[in-house]
Amino acid sequence: MKFNKWTLGLAAVGVVSLTSAARADETKMSQVQTALSNTTLSGYVDVSAQFNPNGGGGTPNYTYGNKANGINLNVVDIALDKPLDESPWASGYHVELWLGPDGDTLGTYTSQGNPTYIRQAYIALRTPVGNGIDWKIGVFDTIIGYESSTSGNNPNYSHSFGFNLEPTTHTGVLAAYKATDWLTAQIGVANTSYAGNGLYSSALNNQMYTPTVMWGPTLTAPESWGWAKGGTLSIGTIMTSGNTHATPGASTGNGAGAASYYAGFTLPTPVAALKFGGSFDYMNARDISANSWALAAYGTYQFNDKLSISGRAEYLNAGGNDGLGIPLNGGAFNQTAAPQQAQELTATLQYNVWENVLTRLEFRWDHVNGENPGAGGPGYTSNTGNNQQNAFLLAAQAIYKF
Repeated sequence: MKFNKWTLGLAAVGVVSLTSAARADETKMSQVQTALSNTTLSGYVDVSAQFNPNGGGGTPNYTYGNKANGINLNVVDIALDKPLDESPWASGYHVELWLGPDGDTLGTYTSQGNPTYIRQAYIALRTPVGNGIDWKIGVFDTIIGYESSTSGNNPNYSHSFGFNLEPTTHTGVLAAYKATDWLTAQIGVANTSYAGNGLYSSALNNQMYTPTVMWGPTLTAPESWGWAKGGTLSIGTIMTSGNTHATPGASTGNGAGAASYYAGFTLPTPVAALKFGGSFDYMNARDISANSWALAAYGTYQFNDKLSISGRAEYLNAGGNDGLGIPLNGGAFNQTAAPQQAQELTATLQYNVWENVLTRLEFRWDHVNGENPGAGGPGYTSNTGNNQQNAFLLAAQAIYKF
């Protein structure tokens, strides 16, 4: 046992004994070991390559950052987690940090301009009321949406239009209650909601809303439903009011706020390898009188434990006033007061060759409605600066999970 000079000095004058000091150090070490014994370290490294044959002049909204025609480090995710156990007064925590370009879109800066970002950081608690209420206090993911900010949790590499109608992260308090095996409900309040990479940020300049309230139930099909068991239906609402702020700590805003409404489902089929899903997102940004909605359908077929194919078909109706721009592949819709429509089809082939590595190849086609996609008309900005109705993406992605 090693002792520091301060402890040795106290022992020399008889204030403490080395035996008691050793026992004290052992007690402290035991407490540390007990506190960390159930903590796990996990994360991933996400890289990609994109080819956009007719784009590159703007920022795609369905992938974080401007990655057109390049090889990219997307993000490094590092998470420490101590999940809740089964005790009635259980406690734990979750800390998840992002390093790399994708972190720029979260808005949860550790400091302005610092390349390390807080994806999530919350204390988890349980109170023994009824079946037990589980709490998150801190920074946590939004409760709505078919897709996650973590690309590897989604069926496709690129994000949907609907994802870009949603906030991504909140700072506040969230309560979850499992009433039965088939019904779970969430309700929360946040003093800030961080807008993600899509319509929120482009329309509202990455603003944050205070305060925010959110709620929504999730229904899960029970075992008695046969092949449909495990299917889910989720509904959620997020209402923001008060001031809107452009940056963390800002003190001014227009006070208009926004509202998001979501419904989504997952559905197994009698063919075990085939699964379907769907989502509907509606966003009303009141400060710019923008009402936009997106409807998406998903399907995945799992050939074996290594190979799968996933598809997504989606329709977007984007309405707005001056200032509403929706960045898409290689550019953006022009900012007009008239509603604008777009569709996209995405196909993703996933084949995992290496252990712990997810590998994908994806093709995506986007189309904007409109008969005159030239300069000044609706469409996607090409490398020449003109707008066009169609945009394409070919991407490869690899994620190592640890």
